[in-house]
Amino acid sequence: MPAPYLSLPPTDRVRSPLTGWTRAHWEALADQQLAALLPYATPGFAQYRLPGRGSWSGVVLDGLEGFARTFLLASFRIAGAGTDTTGTGNDGTETPAVSHLIERYTQGLTTGTDRDHAEAWPELTDCSQQMVEAASIAIGLHETRPWIWDRLDSRVQERVVDWFSGFVGARTWDNNWRLFQVVAEQFLASVGAPYSQSDIDGGLDRIEDWYVGDGWYSDGDGRNFDYYVGWALHLYPLLWARIAGPDCDGGRAKAYRERLSLFLETYPQFFGADGAPVHQGRSLTYRMAATAPVWLGALADCTPLAPGLTRRLASGTARHFAERGVPDERGLQPLGWYDTHLPTTQPYSGPASPYWSSKGFLGLLLPAEHPVWTDRELPLPVERETQYTALPAPGWLLHGTPHDGIVRLINHGSDHNPLDGPADDDPHYAKLAYSTATAPESAPHAWSRTVDNHVALLAPDGTPSRRRRIHPLTCEGHRASSRHHAQLPDSDAEFPIESTSVLHGPWELRVHRVEAPAGVTVREGGHAVADTTRPHADQGPGWSLARTESGLTSAVVALHGWDTRAGTAREVEANAFGPHSATPYLRSLPHPGGTTVHVTLVALTRDAVHPQALREAIACTVDSRERVTVTFPDGEVVTVSPHSIQRAAAS
Repeated sequence: MPAPYLSLPPTDRVRSPLTGWTRAHWEALADQQLAALLPYATPGFAQYRLPGRGSWSGVVLDGLEGFARTFLLASFRIAGAGTDTTGTGNDGTETPAVSHLIERYTQGLTTGTDRDHAEAWPELTDCSQQMVEAASIAIGLHETRPWIWDRLDSRVQERVVDWFSGFVGARTWDNNWRLFQVVAEQFLASVGAPYSQSDIDGGLDRIEDWYVGDGWYSDGDGRNFDYYVGWALHLYPLLWARIAGPDCDGGRAKAYRERLSLFLETYPQFFGADGAPVHQGRSLTYRMAATAPVWLGALADCTPLAPGLTRRLASGTARHFAERGVPDERGLQPLGWYDTHLPTTQPYSGPASPYWSSKGFLGLLLPAEHPVWTDRELPLPVERETQYTALPAPGWLLHGTPHDGIVRLINHGSDHNPLDGPADDDPHYAKLAYSTATAPESAPHAWSRTVDNHVALLAPDGTPSRRRRIHPLTCEGHRASSRHHAQLPDSDAEFPIESTSVLHGPWELRVHRVEAPAGVTVREGGHAVADTTRPHADQGPGWSLARTESGLTSAVVALHGWDTRAGTAREVEANAFGPHSATPYLRSLPHPGGTTVHVTLVALTRDAVHPQALREAIACTVDSRERVTVTFPDGEVVTVSPHSIQRAAAS
């Protein structure tokens, strides 16, 4: 039986020609998810203990997470319905679903803040998970103030304040968590309760250290670029400004709006024609939260995007997940991307963690007559023309092709490591490329081999080197480059690998300058494709490809420095896009020692691919200075020099 948000007839196909979705679909999707929680509520509604793997925080905090993150969704639904304090709509009609939400979450607040109750929420302590959830509750209380906070018994209000007061003077983790304290203490200030202005100012001052320009923040010190930039580092400061009000924001909100506007100028390029966001970074199980900054731009009146593009992007993403089983047949959001896939998650992710997707429903705060709900949908950038977007701040290239609707992210800048000291790698940050149609092989058994979108030195036993700390070198136009230092097992020696990506037509050209000891093997993999059935694989002299039943094809073609033998790495239950996955790869002959150059053509497409014809049609030469010259079939010539030569020429 179809879910209600899928079976709703579009009310205006003229205005939603691309997704067919209207505000009614969003309301139905919210209502279905909130109704599905009821069987998992504790008797006093202070916790929602959902099925699934628990987080490292334990069952009580997982239950609080269930309340807080779904309260955020309920608060947008309540406030967006425009109900007055009697629970009726502005037009006088009854709104029973919203009235029920008001009653339910009011009871949960009453119960959860009662320290003597069995369902009481744990007190806020330094760096505790409840800080994350308290921020959602604070935002929800602010947005529903006339319907919940103002109607609470004064004793309950005092208990809520007492619980939030654990933030005052407390220590948080030094990343986006600083903003949880900011919004929670600003809520305390807004209701006349004790708070610390130095906590608020300190948190807001701290994010200035992480602003790197062009609308981009790093999530804490280092090169931590992912969706947290949008759904946290832009979101919370502007929601803080909504609580503080224009007379108390100290002029900060103006800067936040300007930065969000800059960020949104290129943000639509992260979304494929089918609505999928690029699959990169941690906490991907938050799914639709990736659309939060798009709605926020409209809400804060600072978006450079046309209203029809805002709705098309957000509705396209919501529909993308809805059509792929999210929510599932129970009406719940599982831990994963589409269905349950735990390697996509982190240890802090519990059964209710996916409900940070509530941030993607911010648009419900906009009235039904707002242009984002009434203007005609406009196509995404990838639907209009081929996109080549350089983002120097994070060190990324975005590459979108309209004939197949795929967007690829070429990564030469984000590694999610501290600036100094020990570094680690992660499948959602360490890869050379990500896309809207593929996911990295993230299960431990596959990650140990790390074949896909990785260039590695292979020890004699086959153990690959890792790409840990990424040092960006260039990012402009159609190209980007970076350096990382490979390390072999049981060795302290580091071997620099300098990589350059050049976008041309539907392809990515990769050039690697590799320093290595004699005898090791160099290996490079393309994108991993995954499906419910086993992908087809084929290879020939100097090329390999893998293709799903639907026609999604990943291919690698050797242009220089590789053995003519190629292969395909297969995995099972390793990929968020399906249980069967495959990655084409190339290998070198035993390394002679010193420096070698390896040139690869990488393809990810829904078109037919003929690797042997490509190999024969593309000319590649490498001169004595290791300068690579590639001539493509259309006659365009691309030259890639080692970065050391480029620096010398510039000086």
